[in-house]
Formats: sequence, C-alpha cells, structure tokens
Amino acid sequence: MVNPKTLLAGDIGGTKTALALYSQDGVSPVVIKKSRFASQDYASLAEVVAQFLGNSADTVERASFGIAGPVVDGVAHATNLAWVVDARELSAQIQAPVRLLNDLAAIAHAIPFLPSSDQEVLNVGKPVFQGTLAVVAPGTGLGEAFLTSSGKRYHVHASEGGHASFSPTTSLQTELLQFLQERFGHVSFERVCSGSGIPNLYAFLKETRKYPEPNWLAEALNQTTDPTPLIVEVGVEKRAEICIAALDLFAQILANEAGNMALKTLADGGIYLAGGMPGRILPFLRKAQFLHAFTQKGRFTEMLQNIPVHVVLNPESALFGAACHGFEPENFDD
Repeated sequence: MVNPKTLLAGDIGGTKTALALYSQDGVSPVVIKKSRFASQDYASLAEVVAQFLGNSADTVERASFGIAGPVVDGVAHATNLAWVVDARELSAQIQAPVRLLNDLAAIAHAIPFLPSSDQEVLNVGKPVFQGTLAVVAPGTGLGEAFLTSSGKRYHVHASEGGHASFSPTTSLQTELLQFLQERFGHVSFERVCSGSGIPNLYAFLKETRKYPEPNWLAEALNQTTDPTPLIVEVGVEKRAEICIAALDLFAQILANEAGNMALKTLADGGIYLAGGMPGRILPFLRKAQFLHAFTQKGRFTEMLQNIPVHVVLNPESALFGAACHGFEPENFDD
C-alpha cells in the first residue's frame, strides 16, 4: 500500500484529545491542521472526529490514533475515559482505513523522526548506527518500549516493563521499598517512577521523618486532589527541602530503571526519556548524580557510559508518532 497524501492522526487521553491532519514532506509528517479537544466534553471519539473534520472528511485517506489504554483486535478501552474506540466503526465513518495503537507505542514511533530541537541530550555516548533504541516514559504511569532496526526502518516493540518489581540500589531506596511493601505488597517501578508515584516518595520522606513538612505546604496539599503537580512545582522552584528530596529520589530511580532498560534491550542506539515527567524535572536530570545512577551497573558500567541518553521535549510526541505510524505502509497491510 502506498503512502497517503493526507493522514488523520490523533492522541487520545482522559483529559484531552489532539487531532491533526498531516501531509508528508520527504520523510517526516507535516501538519496541515491541528486542534485540541476536552475529552470529557464528548461521548465518543467519533464525535470529536466529526467536529474536527467538518467538510474535509473526504480528503482523509488513512487514520492512525494513539490511545491511553490497551488495544485488542482493533478495539481500545480508553484509560480514565468512558470511551470504547473501534477502528472498524471509525473506518466506516471516515471512509478510510483506521489503525489504533497504545499511546506509548505512538511515542516510540516518533523517536526515529524527532528533530534535535525536540530533544535534550544528557549523555552524548557513542551511538551504534541503526542500533536498538529504548523508551522509558514516566507520565501518569510508567511506559516502556523499544525499537529494533531491519536496516530499512525501525520496528516498535511494546512492553509492560513499568510493572516489573522495583529494585533498590541504595540504602534509602531499600527503606523506600520496605515502606511501600507494607502498603502495596508488590512494589513496581511505576509505584516509584511516575507521576502517580511522586506522592509515594513524598509520603515516605515525610512519614519516616527524613524531612520536615512545612505548614504552608501541608495546607496546600490538603486543598488539592492531585498532589503531584504541587510537589513537582515546589521541588523545581526549591521552595521546600522535602520536595527537592522527593525529586532527587525520583531522578535516581528513573536513572536506575533507564539503565536496566538499556541492558535488557541492548539499547546501543540510545535511551529516550519521554512522557510528562522528564521535561518537568530537567534540572534534576542534569545533575551528575543522574548519569552516575544510570551507568553504575558493575562490569557493564563502561558500556552504559557509551549509551546516549535523550530527553524528549516535544509535548506532542504521541500525536507526531501516531502520524509517523500512519505513514508507514506496512502498518496498514491486512
């Protein structure tokens, strides 16, 4: 199947849905039209698509949607959103082939096409040409994927690595594991290395009395339903030691897991830190302690020192990745 002239791509999440029409200029997709919608204001993705396309529906030749949720046999049950998205129903609506993929898979599809302006390099390393790439993406949860090259293109491989057992590397992290085991039993990396995991780190530092909680911060946290943005904001702005310590701990755990991912997949082409969290805590990732934690893998320390580490700065990488996926003819072969 040849590439289409016009592609509809989407990034569907519990809070927002981003849709865009793309054309292809050379290798990379180019935006024709783009809009964002409040997901909760609509009963279905079909409604959003109809409003976005209007009279231009007949120009779409193919569609690719990244969705925060599992995709099974062309059907996705969106996480934190009462939508069931069926590729066949959407295909009938827009009269064009439709594919659905997990949002982290969409991000992974974007990686080979990201311009340097959409990345910050934490470790230059010595990348192997067409080497394996790995993605570690702490957002609300922790997503992980990797890409292997066939020589002509990269192929994305999904995983559930974020739910693997947390492995502490310091005495403080060992205490953290014991603290959280009493609450959860099994402690995954997602429990300590994601937006939803930030309050767990904060609670550990507070309840074990390693750092005092300022009264003003306690009052502010009591007034919010989601403490993560406040903890991150206060930590980045260096307004409370307990929040700084929580983000330092988060960064060390992220570095450890990124190093684990590099070893498991032999990611000699590079590690990419994506999702919502890395870009928000860049000052903590730029510290020497981050790369130290990433590379300290015993006999494989030198190998880790040669692996490039990038932070994905583009907040629309899932949308862009859905477009990259859509322009790959193999993804639409029946």
